[in-house]
Amino acid sequence: MTVGGWIIMIVSVGSVTCLFSWCIHKVLTTSEEEEDNVHGTEIETPDTKN
Repeated sequence: MTVGGWIIMIVSVGSVTCLFSWCIHKVLTTSEEEEDNVHGTEIETPDTKN
């Protein structure tokens, strides 16, 4: 593989690894205050009302 290929591969894998690590960190360190702001996905449409 060429030097350019190695650079692109290292940058790509490093970026994905950093993003994954940041996401895991955010999920594991969510405070209780932030958990109260999470809303459900229940959608009430007009055709389901009686």
